[in-house]
Amino acid sequence: MSSLRDIARFKSEHFAPVLPEDSQVNPNVYGAELAYWLSAELARAGVVTSYPNAEDWGWFVEFLPESGSEFAVHCGNEEGARDRWLLSLRRNARKMFGRDKPPYEEASKLVAAIRALLSASPHVQEVEWLYDQNQAA
Repeated sequence: MSSLRDIARFKSEHFAPVLPEDSQVNPNVYGAELAYWLSAELARAGVVTSYPNAEDWGWFVEFLPESGSEFAVHCGNEEGARDRWLLSLRRNARKMFGRDKPPYEEASKLVAAIRALLSASPHVQEVEWLYDQNQAA
C-alpha cells in the first residue's frame, strides 16, 4: 500500500526557481517557490501547514489535522522542467516499518483547499487532477 498519492500536475512559470542552479537542493530539482506559495496561500485559506522543508528530491510542507495524523505535500518539478509541477500527498506512519498509516480522507480539507487554490490562481494552467477522494486508502 503506497504512502504517496499524486494530487495535481500543472503548468506555471510563476514557480520557476529564482536562485541559480548551484543554490538548488540538487541539480534540476525545484519546488521551493511553489512550496512557499502553497504554504502561505493555504494559511490564508485557514489550512495551516509547516514552513517548507527540503529533501534531495524536492520540497514539502507538513500538514497535521486535528486527528493527530501526519501528512506532507510534496512540491516538485517534473523531471528537467522549470514550468511543469507535481503536487503529491504523503501520509506518515506512526509505527515502525510503515505500519498505521492514516487514511487519505483525513487530509480531505487540505486536498480541497489545494484544489480551490490551483483552480483560482491566474498563474496556473493546464491542471490535471490526479487525486480521487473515493480511492481506497
